[in-house]
Amino acid sequence: MSDIIRGGLQEHLTLFQSLSSLVPEIERAASLIADALGDGRKLMLCGNGGSAADGQHIAAEMTGRFVKDRRPLAAIALSTDTSALTCIANDYGFDEVFSRQVLALGARGDCLVGISTSGNSRNVIRAVEAARSARMAVIGLLGRDGGALRSLCDLPIVIPSQTTARIQEAHIFIGHTLCALVEEALGLA
Repeated sequence: MSDIIRGGLQEHLTLFQSLSSLVPEIERAASLIADALGDGRKLMLCGNGGSAADGQHIAAEMTGRFVKDRRPLAAIALSTDTSALTCIANDYGFDEVFSRQVLALGARGDCLVGISTSGNSRNVIRAVEAARSARMAVIGLLGRDGGALRSLCDLPIVIPSQTTARIQEAHIFIGHTLCALVEEALGLA
């Protein structure tokens, strides 16, 4: 086995063994999401690059299905509407691509998950600020030290790693876990 594979696998295993310390935060995040969805509200997710893909993945698990057939759950990834993204970026700047969508589509009682491996993505920060002003619950899936987003989120879940790839692996694991917990909380599992 090459050193790259061996090193990456060891780093992954070490990180995942430490994730048990985040169980209370993960359970609370699932509760916030389940409360919103159970009240007929929606889940919104945003992030850039791989984090955008993770948001889309989680939204798909909610609107489609995770493991078993069940009713669809209202979830939307804010990175998917290219016309909105390019219009907002062109007219207002890239920092506003998610915040304008949050203000347009979000409402009190909804839940936003902001995903950022650094915790410092300016457009995610602006989305979180918009969600807070709309009285939405805000969860951060973050990495490193949580960055500026840590103190802005109602519930920051900070992956204790400096490696973007390992942080993203933990984020999607947590995303899958949230889906399972939300289905259970809503009596859909």
